Amino acid sequence: MDAEGKSVLPHIQDVPAFLKRLRQLKGESGLTLRQLEERATAVGDYLPRSTLSHMLSGRRLPRPELLAAFVRACGNEKDLAVWLSTREAVAKRAAEGAGGDGAGGAGADGGGGSVVEGGSVVGGGSGDASAPGSGTALVRLRGHLRRARVLVPAAVVVLLAATAGVLSTRDDEPGTRPDHTTPAGDAAGESSEGTGAGPAHAAEDVPRGAVRLRPVTARGLCLTDGKVRDKRYGSQVAVQRPCDQTAPQTTELPPASGTARHRVQWDHPEFGTGCLKVLTTGPGKDLLEPWDACDRADVFRLAPAKGRNVYALRTEDGRCVGIARPVTAEGSEAVAQPCTPSRHQLFRIESAAD
Repeated sequence: MDAEGKSVLPHIQDVPAFLKRLRQLKGESGLTLRQLEERATAVGDYLPRSTLSHMLSGRRLPRPELLAAFVRACGNEKDLAVWLSTREAVAKRAAEGAGGDGAGGAGADGGGGSVVEGGSVVGGGSGDASAPGSGTALVRLRGHLRRARVLVPAAVVVLLAATAGVLSTRDDEPGTRPDHTTPAGDAAGESSEGTGAGPAHAAEDVPRGAVRLRPVTARGLCLTDGKVRDKRYGSQVAVQRPCDQTAPQTTELPPASGTARHRVQWDHPEFGTGCLKVLTTGPGKDLLEPWDACDRADVFRLAPAKGRNVYALRTEDGRCVGIARPVTAEGSEAVAQPCTPSRHQLFRIESAAD
């Protein structure tokens, strides 16, 4: 851990700050979830990717043994004692904050409930479940009451999500019609690579050198760097902004060695070169972030669609790059999402020299 980490970690007071520092540690390691799992297994630790992903994107303190395995896998075993003692202190504060009427909990999920995973406190009430006058029954009762209170809202959320799923099969902006040319998830788009079927153009027709990635649904906007609108993630990510405001940064689509896929590469005279990576965990999940290490960034398959130089950008896990709503607005982020027939997942690729 660097000097900054040593000074910051002991002063962490609550669960969200602790989890944020965990995500920073993972980022500093430069390792993928798979690599962390493999490193843990090599020294006899158990750190499955699914558990690790849940830990980094969740709102609960990890169990001490899980935390220890993660810190060791990140190469910070020398600071393990600091991590464990800080976790213990944060867990104690969360338990104390869960006492009284449950209104001032230190946990991240609010409602007065503790978010200590693997600890003795699982609900509101006293921080000591065995303390006289409190009892585990009271702790469990409050936990059940909280769960009961969320059942109806949860059902409403499920219903709204189902409705949104139906509506997402239509175009994203009122008053427009879906593009029935060649949708991002169309079978023709899948089969066109290397077969000669489908659209008249192919990925080989992509301009060389500097290009502009123009979202089809946003006239005058190009894919470039920017900040997340709701500030949930602090780093630069891919957003759509006016094409005449992207300079001095340039975009290129170099082919990935040995594949029929391409990287999305940005070059900036001050910040250097970065390639887009789909984030898989944390507050930036599904956003596209430029990474200095292009060999660790994602490669995308350019699936041709009907229309001059129009493509869908398919991710390595089979999803498509689309624009978050509102899809015509300046500053809307690029996100990895399930492929649909919507136009907001299509991009026109043109030479920046034109």
